[in-house]
Amino acid sequence: MKNLTRHLLYKGTDIGRQNVLWNIAGSFVYAFASMVLSFLVIRVVGDDQGGIFSFGFSTLGQQMFIVAYFGIRPFQITDNKGEYSFGEYLECRNATCILALVMGAVYLTYRHGTGEYSAGKCMILILLVIYKVIDGYADVYESEFQRQGSLYLTGKSNFFRTILSVSSFLIVLVSLEHLLLACLAAVAAQMLGVALFNLDVIRAIGTVDWNKREKQNLRVLGSTVFLFVATFLDFYVFSAARYAIDARMNNAASGYFNLIFMPTSVIYMVANFVIRPFLTKLTDMWNGHEFDCFKSELKRIAAVIGGLTVLAVGATAVLGKWVLSVMEMLLGGQYTGMLVPYYGAFVVIVLGGGFYALANLMYYSLVIMRRQRAIFVVYLLAAVLAAALSGTLVSGFGINGAAGCYLLLMVGLVLGFGLYTAGVYQKEKKEYACNGGRED
Repeated sequence: MKNLTRHLLYKGTDIGRQNVLWNIAGSFVYAFASMVLSFLVIRVVGDDQGGIFSFGFSTLGQQMFIVAYFGIRPFQITDNKGEYSFGEYLECRNATCILALVMGAVYLTYRHGTGEYSAGKCMILILLVIYKVIDGYADVYESEFQRQGSLYLTGKSNFFRTILSVSSFLIVLVSLEHLLLACLAAVAAQMLGVALFNLDVIRAIGTVDWNKREKQNLRVLGSTVFLFVATFLDFYVFSAARYAIDARMNNAASGYFNLIFMPTSVIYMVANFVIRPFLTKLTDMWNGHEFDCFKSELKRIAAVIGGLTVLAVGATAVLGKWVLSVMEMLLGGQYTGMLVPYYGAFVVIVLGGGFYALANLMYYSLVIMRRQRAIFVVYLLAAVLAAALSGTLVSGFGINGAAGCYLLLMVGLVLGFGLYTAGVYQKEKKEYACNGGRED
């Protein structure tokens, strides 16, 4: 392991380039694996088990990852003054990972007890929850790599852990055609990956502070609980339609919906590439009271997102049936005619993805304005709306209803964040003018 660690550590002078390249590589491999795994599972073991995997990996497991994550990463990587030690962040993450495992186990025990989940489904889902929680545990090490100025180690960890666990999963799945054993192999590989690319590597960074002060972990959790609740609600709103399909339809429907839902991941990544480079500039404009410039820049970014959304929806409307038929062909002859009927839902989901990208722009605007309470209120109202709408729409219209639910919720987020952003903008601009301020 020591030899591997020596090879992972960069000893050159252009660490900035390494940080960028490995962060891109790690993020791409992680996102790509998340998008294609469900497709491959359906291809190998069928739509029923593929649907179980899709729900466990992309929905329930990811929700428990968010519990383990607990919103700590943004707080940790920006803690340049060392307000809290790595030992204290690690202690917090140990607690949140245990909480995530307990929540996942309680949820599955309840669903099994009510007869909604079979024992076999529960076993697969708990393994996927464990897999994602291990991912959440690794994040505290990867966050520390970034805080120490070694983002490339974060990228390498993501890159190699993903390849190791996904390869192990696929080898067992294809050779044995047994999903449960494949999930078990993935969990084992994930644990090995954390040992190889996190636990040993961080010991080689001499500036890491392992000290733990009394009750500091509670202070960290108190500082991040608001971020956690907002992130948890955000993912619930984003996934409400998938939860409703799992509860009211069969496993195969979960798998099919996840397949036509894949474009949203691409849209989200592209939107982040558009938005994130401008966040520092927008922050400087807002803090510098350049209100008109801030508004113009927001409109320009929103126009880019809107234009890309129109292109994406147009392309889906023209090529959607062909794309779905190609996916059917790749899945195998027995899936002919299984996806093309959801062409309309496919177009609606892509449109919803565009609104979600726009909602993210409004979200970041409120973050820049430091309106966390407004963000929480919007997410809370959206979560209540999601709980009320998702079951009814899915029960009445199936996968098409789920797609419609997703679009309505994303439009709701845009309206909520947009109205708050406009209100805060007008209020701050008026107050600044009343106090004798003048825009530069």
